[in-house]
This record gives sequence, C-alpha cells and structure tokens, in this order.
Amino acid sequence: MNSIALAASIFACMLALMAIRAPIAIAMFVAGCLGYVYQVGMSPFLNNLNGLAYARFASYDLSVIPLFILMGNFATQGGISKALFQFASAVMGRFRGGLAMAAVLASAAFGAICGSSIATAATITSVALPEMKRHGYSGRLATGTLAAGGTLGILIPPSVPLVIYAILTEQNIAKLFAAATIPGLIAMTGYMIAIGVYVRLFPGHAPEHDDDRPPLTWAAVGQVAPIAAIFLIVFGGIYGGLFTPTEGAGVGAASTFIAALIKRELTWQKAMHCFYATAGASAMIFMIFIGADMMNGALALTQVPGQLAALVQGWSVPPLMVVTAILLFYVVLGAVMDELSMILLTIPIFFPIVMGLDFGLPKESVAIWFGILVLMTVGFGLLAPPVGLNVYVVNGMAKDVPIAESYRGVYPFLVSDVIRTTLLLFVPGITLWLVRFVG
Repeated sequence: MNSIALAASIFACMLALMAIRAPIAIAMFVAGCLGYVYQVGMSPFLNNLNGLAYARFASYDLSVIPLFILMGNFATQGGISKALFQFASAVMGRFRGGLAMAAVLASAAFGAICGSSIATAATITSVALPEMKRHGYSGRLATGTLAAGGTLGILIPPSVPLVIYAILTEQNIAKLFAAATIPGLIAMTGYMIAIGVYVRLFPGHAPEHDDDRPPLTWAAVGQVAPIAAIFLIVFGGIYGGLFTPTEGAGVGAASTFIAALIKRELTWQKAMHCFYATAGASAMIFMIFIGADMMNGALALTQVPGQLAALVQGWSVPPLMVVTAILLFYVVLGAVMDELSMILLTIPIFFPIVMGLDFGLPKESVAIWFGILVLMTVGFGLLAPPVGLNVYVVNGMAKDVPIAESYRGVYPFLVSDVIRTTLLLFVPGITLWLVRFVG
C-alpha cells in the first residue's frame, strides 16, 4: 500500500468510528494506533505509547487551558451574564432589533472572560432568550442570534482553540490574542449589522419599537464594572509584561471567583460544579490531544504531510488560493468535527504547507495571520448545517422552536462570516496591526 492510500485509510478508519458514534478522541486514537502498528510493528508502537502522554502533558503551557475554562465557569455560575445582558439591553434597546444586538454585545463581553463558544451560547441564551420572546422576537431570529453570538466566545480573546493553535505551532499566545482582538470586534459589529439589515428586510421578526427597554443608569454601569476590571487586569497584565498568559489565566480565574462571590450568587454547590465542569472539559480536551497526537504520528510516518507541502510548493498556484482551499476544507470538515478536533488533527498537516509559501510577510506574521483565519473558519463550522454545534445547544434550550427555524436564523450571520473572513484573507494588516505593539 502506498503512502497516500495508507493515509487515506487512516482517515477512513477515523470517520468510520465517528459514524458509529465513537468519541472523536477514541476515533483518532484507534485509527492512529492501527496505522502506527501497520507501519512500524508492535514493539516500536508500544515504546512510542509509553512516553506519549508524558511528552504531551509535561508542557507547562497546557495549564492555561483549564485555568481559562475555570474562569469561564466562574463567570457562568456567578450571575455575571445577567448583568452584562441588562447593560447591553440598556445601551442597544433604542435601535430596531436592539435586544438581539444586545445579546450579541453581551456574548462578546462574556466571551472576553470565558474563552468557550458553547459556554457563551448556553449562558447568554439562558438570560436573553426569555426576554427576547417576551418582547416579540421570532424564534428564528432569537435562536439564530444567540447561536451566532456564542461563537464570539472563541473569536474574542481569551480563546481556548487559539491557545491550542499556539501550543501546536509554538507561537506566542499573547501575540495571537492581540491579533484576534480586531477580527473579533469586526465579527461583533458584523453580526449587529446583519441583525439591523435582517429586521428591515423581513419585518415581523422583531418589534417595530421597544418602549419597555431598561434605562441606562449608573447602577447598570456598576454591575458590569467588575467584568471590565477583570478584563483590564488580565490583559493589561499580560501585555504590560507583569505576568505570562498562564499566570494571567490564573489571575483571571481568581478575579472572576471574587467577582462572583461579591455578587452573592456563587453558592458552595455552584463552586463545586465549576471545578467539576472544568475537570471534565479539560479531560475531554486532553484526551483529544492524545488521540490527535497518535493519529498525527501515524500520518507523519506515511510522510504524506511532507509530500503535500513539497507538492503544493511546486505548483504555480498563488499562495492565497492555497489558503482559500484550506479554509474551504475546514468548512467542509466542520460538518463532522468540532473545532478543537479539527485544529489538533489538521494543523500539523496544513501549517508546514502554509509556512512554505511566500506571502511577502515575516514567517511569524504568516503563522499568526493563518491562525486567526483558522479560528474564524472553525467558528463558521459552529453555525453551519448539518451539525452547527452552537445551533443545537441554543435550540435545545428553545423547546418550542423547530431546528430548521434555528438554522434559517443563522444564515444572515454566515453571510457576515464569509465577508469578514474574505476581508481578513486579502488584508492581513487588519489582523497584524495590534501585534506590533506586543513585545
């Protein structure tokens, strides 16, 4: 069996296991094990397996992942989302479709202290969905908005997928966070514009006027002041050189815990739930790490990734076209895989290909720019059918809305995603502008 056929067989084995509902970590691990044993035999495979877990988990940088997840859990259980949505409603309520815009704004603010798309979607939905229904928003617009807003949890730093990308490609986490800031804000603005256009093109999905909007008071500002303080402490400290991203994640988790205590909504049971949920999510991510490492090891033995890189470099194809093809592949792959699995599985293959192309930029800039493009594209996969994990999460909380309606509701936001990603693809300077201020 030649190397290409073998690599294709390994992928086919993984997809077959996924088709019978095996967890993605197990599917990648088993496919990788079979491919590894086939190529080198049992004894070398066991030697590799003996040190695989330690080689991966001995990395100090990995500790940033559970810390950011814990920070998000404290924010979720501490009642912070309610204050954010009330403040956003007071700010955006004067506009047509303002409550939907407020949900996007609250999602962006919550994402700035969370780092998880699913957690952001579920948390803001629990607060915003009843209010949107009470004010006469259609199920289509409400669920579509909340599913799209949830993606801001990973598009705006801190972002767990971006941390994983940084670890895999040995890039600076702080620089990647800086690079994601402007695209994240563009995503938030684009979603608000999409809402504004939608409610005018399709009347009846949102009220013409909202006379019941909450007033913007100093009390409302005071409720969100702790969240702003946490953001400034964490990212001000990271970019000011006071602590590393890992230390910043620890400071952020502790600060969010204190803010939740001050709001008096974090009970002992909720605090324990935060730790248990963090342990479960971290274990899931680390298991995917192990599965992806085994599968990538098997693929590396086939030498197909290197062959692909050499082949692409030999083509007379513009580099931007190669990157476009990779991003389109991510869109297709997003129909069957979650964002973390996609990044862990594909970055070891695609990253060398991209780094071998000439974009007229320094190699570090190319690595950072490509990472943000990947982040934007996996966010697309969280919304697009047939999977759209965010859509499933939000629709599961809106019992009276058919799933087909929720999918129709995300179409305007997918258009916004396409426009934003195209802009970032052809204008790398948007992504890289803030990076130059990070030492």
